[in-house]
Amino acid sequence: MDARGNMLVLEVSKGNNELKMSLFEAGEFISTVRNYSKRSVSWNELAVLCQESAHLLNKADKKGELDPESFKAFKNIGQLLWDNLLTRQVKDKLSSTNARHLILSIDEELVGIPWEIISNGSEFLGLRFNLGRLINTRRQGNLSIYRSFQEKLRMLIIANPTGDLKSAYTEGSLIKAKFESWNKKVNIDFKSTSVDSIYIKKNLRDYDIVHFAGHCEYDPDNPQNTGWSLIDARFTVRDILKMGEALPMPSLIFSNACQSARESSLSPSFNYHEKVYGLASAFLFSGSRHYLGAACKIRDEFGLIFAREFYTYLLHAHCVGECVRRARLKLLHNSSGSSVLWANYILYGDPSFIFFSLPKKKILPRAKTFIVSKRREVKSILVASGAAILILIFSVYFNAVNPRGYLEIVKTRGHLAQGRNAEAVLSCNQILGKAADFLPAYPLLCQAYQRQGMLSRALSSYFEYIIYSQKKGDKKMLASAYIGAGRIFHDKGDYPKAKEFYDKALVLSTDNKDRLNEAVSLRRLALWYMDKDDDNAAIELLTKSVEINSERSHKADHRYNLACDYFDLGLLFSNKDDFKAARTFYNKSLKLFASLKAKDELSDYYFNQGELYLFEKEYQKALECYARGLKIDLAHNNLPNIASDYSMFGELYLELGSELEAEKYFCQALEITENIEAPLEKASIYYNLAELYKFKGQKVKAKKYLRLSQEIYSKVDTNDYAQVKEDILSLDR
Repeated sequence: MDARGNMLVLEVSKGNNELKMSLFEAGEFISTVRNYSKRSVSWNELAVLCQESAHLLNKADKKGELDPESFKAFKNIGQLLWDNLLTRQVKDKLSSTNARHLILSIDEELVGIPWEIISNGSEFLGLRFNLGRLINTRRQGNLSIYRSFQEKLRMLIIANPTGDLKSAYTEGSLIKAKFESWNKKVNIDFKSTSVDSIYIKKNLRDYDIVHFAGHCEYDPDNPQNTGWSLIDARFTVRDILKMGEALPMPSLIFSNACQSARESSLSPSFNYHEKVYGLASAFLFSGSRHYLGAACKIRDEFGLIFAREFYTYLLHAHCVGECVRRARLKLLHNSSGSSVLWANYILYGDPSFIFFSLPKKKILPRAKTFIVSKRREVKSILVASGAAILILIFSVYFNAVNPRGYLEIVKTRGHLAQGRNAEAVLSCNQILGKAADFLPAYPLLCQAYQRQGMLSRALSSYFEYIIYSQKKGDKKMLASAYIGAGRIFHDKGDYPKAKEFYDKALVLSTDNKDRLNEAVSLRRLALWYMDKDDDNAAIELLTKSVEINSERSHKADHRYNLACDYFDLGLLFSNKDDFKAARTFYNKSLKLFASLKAKDELSDYYFNQGELYLFEKEYQKALECYARGLKIDLAHNNLPNIASDYSMFGELYLELGSELEAEKYFCQALEITENIEAPLEKASIYYNLAELYKFKGQKVKAKKYLRLSQEIYSKVDTNDYAQVKEDILSLDR
């Protein structure tokens, strides 16, 4: 999938003695007219700078560092490339932009330029931007033929194929271990020692991702013979191009081997027939989306550090360019500041592409779900303009012990609308003190308790609601009470009890031909199955609910529930990483909520839309949506929601690399949950704090919060306990 927010494209084409370039936002690609500028260049001087940069990269010591004089020379080369290659217009825009992604769309004769080390004096392009190269060529290849992504990707790790690189075997083993916890997203095959060319040719095209850790031999006299060293021969450029004529190669190739990204030297010639490509070009010509390789020699321990960091971010839903940039920064931060090894790695392909999405578990960033049963009761009974609804209530309960309670209900609704939840509790208790069987008060009382994070009191009130509904023989209210109790158990993480009460509501409403509560029960069960990662069961239940509510959409209560159905279908497709379908259903729900003037019900809508923008890396839009949702929750003084809101803000800022902002929001969220009953929210916040401290390299703090999260999950019926346990173990690897 793509995440093209905040992306710049730098197009550079080559003339006889000049470069023509244009820098524009990705969204302007289809513009009819784009400005370009020109820069005269000396190819001889440029060739010298390229050779000197390669010499300095290979001069690094065992720690990947240069002596002070050499490091100064390295930075000066970056500055000279900035001065001599880029026009004033391009330099001004690169210096002032807030974009995070940069695509270099360059002519094939320009691939030998070390674009990643170009520097404005304070920042290298390869460290500031998520940078990837796209090559413009006249040669025909399988450029438009890419593999179709399946739900579960296949990965091949080739480690130490010649049997003489112990460190390569270690690298492959560690990467395999990192991927194994993601067995729902990827199948891994590991191949080491005695790997021959027949095996590679037979099997390589079966995989989506290939990691190679071994020797790569570069042949300067005949670059077509450049290739991976295997036990019997090389797997060469010529082999790759032949194989690519039939079927596309893997989508991502990470060749963690010396000189695996090296191209033939810079040349001003346009002779495409004599031009010979290195491994990168061969794979790209043969249908690979991305190729990541090293330009110069790399040392084993640093290759392992880079690979481990790259895959860590790749698995946690970062775009491939961000993964490369983070891995480069890791190499830099592991040194005294004079490391240049980060510049060895070159990424070909769109840097904004995302290979994996996060597992949709409560301990990881996830969309919030609609509190369907609770809001259903409020909406169907207390619509602001619904005088007819109030008349209906009055006619049904006219003979209640406390007929004046209806006026108190209206008053209570006003308290809830203004976020005066304590006053709403007091008002409901006054009503029930006079008439304990005045059923309309119970949903409001439970909602007020839930907003205050008092789950035990809410559950106790739902049990009273159940008892008095049974005494009055009101099966509709009883089904509603069962659903409410199930929701509280759901929020507590008691999944068996939650399902028990949802099932009771479904049986009762079905037997009673109560189609409204039947639909709500189906939807709540769907959410239960979504939490259990059974999307097939969830979509079947939601489809039944949609059918019921669609047939009765002329009624406001069914129309409201249909909006909730659409909302939860959006959540389901978001969990399946089908963001287009998710947005379609979210927007359908929004239209129905708007038609019902249900403006106060949209907090979850804004946060779920915002999370879609977050997945697509459109951070400003995500922030705007989050701010609108938070405003609603603050107005309602909904403490569990506010804690979740702050946590989601923290996740967004962590994604942006703003550690201080992320920590501030996570701590605000944690402070709220310390004073309320919100176990699953608290466990999620603990987990997010652990992610933050892992990001900062503070393993002790990360373990502390992982163990606090694990302690909560050990008490609930979820798979999250095992996930946290694996994360704790991974910190020691």
